[in-house]
Amino acid sequence: MDEIRLPHQHGDGNSTALLQEELDRIDYFQTVAEVFKQLDDTTRIRIFWLLCHCEECVLNISTMMKMSSPAVSHHLRPLKNSGLVVSRREGKEVYYRAADTEQCRLLHQMIERVMEITCPER
Repeated sequence: MDEIRLPHQHGDGNSTALLQEELDRIDYFQTVAEVFKQLDDTTRIRIFWLLCHCEECVLNISTMMKMSSPAVSHHLRPLKNSGLVVSRREGKEVYYRAADTEQCRLLHQMIERVMEITCPER
């Protein structure tokens, strides 16, 4: 990798190469963007948050969200495709929950922390 010369030197030049190496890993940033893209919708954040706390079927999720089942299914699909939500079938019923991954735990903590910081009287 070619060494990059910055127009202005503001301190430790040794870290520039390390930072540049990480910045060049565009696919890593694309992965992060894809995850955050799933949570760019209030409804999806609410569904994801709910499923971090319990496992539910579409009918119960739609009742709790005060939405139609097709609308909930529409939001569950990208959450499931991104790996944030998993499902299991029991007979005719499909149950959804947040995936048991470090990524999901971190996103859940982030959502709750942001709500704690920004929501009045929580």
